[in-house]
This record gives sequence, C-alpha cells and structure tokens, in this order.
Amino acid sequence: MADSLVIAAPCSGSGKTVVTLALLRAIAQQGTRVASAKVGPDYIDPHFHRLASGRSCYNVDLWAMRPQTLQSHVAKLGDGADLIIVEGVMGLFDGPEQGKGSTADVAAELQMPVIMVVDCSHQSQSIAALVKGFRDFRDDVNVAGVILNRVSSPRHVQLLRSALEQHGIRILGALPRVDDLSLPSRHLGLVQASEHTDLEAFLDRAGQIVYDHMDLDAFRSVAQPLSHGSDSDGGLPPLGNRIAIASDDAFSFAYPHVLEGWRAAGAELIRFSPLANEGPDGTADAVFLPGGYPELHAGTLSGNTEFLTGLRNAARRDALIYGECGGYMVLGDYIVDANGERHAMSGLLPIGTSFATRKLQLGYRQMRHDGALPLPRDLKGHEFHYCSVDWRGDGDALFETRDTAGNSKGDTGMRHGTVMGSYTHIIDAAG
Repeated sequence: MADSLVIAAPCSGSGKTVVTLALLRAIAQQGTRVASAKVGPDYIDPHFHRLASGRSCYNVDLWAMRPQTLQSHVAKLGDGADLIIVEGVMGLFDGPEQGKGSTADVAAELQMPVIMVVDCSHQSQSIAALVKGFRDFRDDVNVAGVILNRVSSPRHVQLLRSALEQHGIRILGALPRVDDLSLPSRHLGLVQASEHTDLEAFLDRAGQIVYDHMDLDAFRSVAQPLSHGSDSDGGLPPLGNRIAIASDDAFSFAYPHVLEGWRAAGAELIRFSPLANEGPDGTADAVFLPGGYPELHAGTLSGNTEFLTGLRNAARRDALIYGECGGYMVLGDYIVDANGERHAMSGLLPIGTSFATRKLQLGYRQMRHDGALPLPRDLKGHEFHYCSVDWRGDGDALFETRDTAGNSKGDTGMRHGTVMGSYTHIIDAAG
C-alpha cells in the first residue's frame, strides 16, 4: 500500500499549492513514485500537479462525490505509487455549509495525517497558538507536522522553532520567502498550466528550494499507509458512444474522473480544438463542451467558422450537445467580453452572456433534471463564474438546483431539442 498524507493550511494564500508542487517535483526527482490529489472542485491545480509529478491527479470531494466514486479515486491513486500527497482547499476546516467536504473531513475519512503549511511572513511566536489551535481542534484529525513558509531569516526561524517545539509540534522544514516564486492568477484561480511561461524551470526551482530547506526523509516518515480504496465503479454514464470533446485553452475544465468513467464504460472520446478552428467529429453522437476561458478567446471563436458550423451540423443531425459554464456560453447567441465587445457564438441556445457586467456565482449545487440527459436524474456539481445573463429568450430550463443547505437556487440552464447546458459543472451522481 502507498503511504499518504494531506497538505493543508490555516487559510487560502498560505502558499500550499506552490509548496505541494515543489514537494511533488523534488520527491519525483528522487525516484519516488509520487501521486497526488486535490480536495474539492478545483480544475486548475490538478494540471500543475500532473506536470510536477508526471502522474495523473484526481479530485477528491466528500460533498459532491458518492462513496464509491471517492474510493475508486483513492484506489487509482495508490496504483503503482509509493507516496500520495493530497493538497487541501482553503483553510483546513473550511467547507460547505451543510455536510462534509472540508480538507479536515477528507483527512479524517481517509485516515491521512495532515501537514500544515503556515505563512510566517507576518508572525513569530504567535505561530504556536495558531498551529496548536488547529492541531487540537478535532480529535479525528491528525496534524502531524508543520512546514514554515516565507521565513525571512535564520533568526526568524529560531523564534518560530522555539515557540512550536514547546508544544511538541514537529517542524519539517523552513522555506525562505522567494518573491518571484509564485503562480499568476485570474478570477477563477491560477492561470492554467498551459499558459505558464517556462513551467518546467519554475517547478525545478521550487523543487530545489524544498530539497535545500526541508528534511524530505522526515516528511516521508509522517505519511501513513493508505487505508482506503476500492476498484468499484464510481463513474457517470457516458453522453454517447462516440463523444467529441472540445479540448484546448478555451475549454480545459473537464474533470479527468468524468472522462475516464465514460471511457471505462466503453465510450470513444474524440478530442478537437475549437481554437484551432476544428469542429466536432462528424460521426460523433454526442458533443461535450467543457468550461474554461472562452471569454478570453471570444473574438477567435466567433470567427472560427469551421468550429461553429460543425456544432450546428451536429445539432441538425440530433447529436446530443452538452455545454458546461464556458461551453454553455458558446452554445448561446453571443458573449460580451470584459471590454464590452459583443462576439457572436453558435446561436444554438437563446441566451447571451456578459463579462462586462460581472456577477459572482459560487458554490456547490444539488441538481435535478427531467431525463433530458443520459445521466442519473439527481446530480451534484459546482458553480463558479463571474459573468451575468445579458439576455435570455424562450427555452426550457435544464436543472432544478439547490445549495448545500437545501435552499432553492431556482431553475438553471437551458435545453432546446438535443442541445443543452448550464453554468454548473457536474461532478457526480447524488448518493
């Protein structure tokens, strides 16, 4: 069985993603087969993980995934790996309003020890109260050590060590503040891995810093053997037998576990690039447009006639066409970009989206449809976007939605014949 542990932090912005990437790169370069996972509905961090470790990264989500889905992911992580590193989300105990889903919940469920990454740039002895509070907050969560991040000097490290060691808190490393060792971000989180300039050099440098300033043997010793994992099927049924999937920088927010579940069920997945003016395969009986950043490429997409014509032809032959978030926007009539410029899209659904009028929509969603999709009627997903509906014509809603507390979020999405979509990303069937 592979060993496993969780990297967490007191809050977002502590540096846990960069530290996780650095650890993955440094440990992989030592010859250890290291795998990783990301807690929650994040699409972007897993791409960085994969490039840092050389292995696929899975999402683990206690709120949105059925137990068999979660167990299947854990089993896949442990297949051929020596060590599994799970990166948390937000602060250790932050999660949905109702139900489990925090990093702490995942660590307790999977019986994995937790290592805290703490931003020390604005504190010294107070760190002991902070870490001790997190360590003692829940009996079922094992905070086994701490990584001191963004320390300023040897004297600073001495003060931190002295305060923490009085309370029996194990220090696994002290990483110096390196101002240019950070990942750029935009409104949905980090800039995508494919857009990062010279990412390999960045990862190598981050890994070297971890190698120089951490006791990696001590870090490995904290990990515990994986105690969970099952090969039971946790996938969603495929949208069709031959599924054309948009895949490029404008359409990159597809969960690997969803696509792998479709493939395992026997579906053929055929990727195409709308940004390269490619249309979906003409023999596909389903087309999937994932989310991403189509608003950043709206001018290009609007002018890519082969892509748009291919979508319209798929609709004419009654192929199932499903779009999530950015994909849903492209199925609409137009997108207004952040500068107020309007770009015509496929026109397959009577809806227009605006980024000039920004409105944050964020949170987990319980979703129910009436059988329009070849998926279970009750689903769970996540919504995160800053756009607003600029215009909506006549059309049937696709989902009834509720938040984690069961409060109605109203009808959402749209369907017209075999074309349908919504702003919500499907994660799994409701358990």
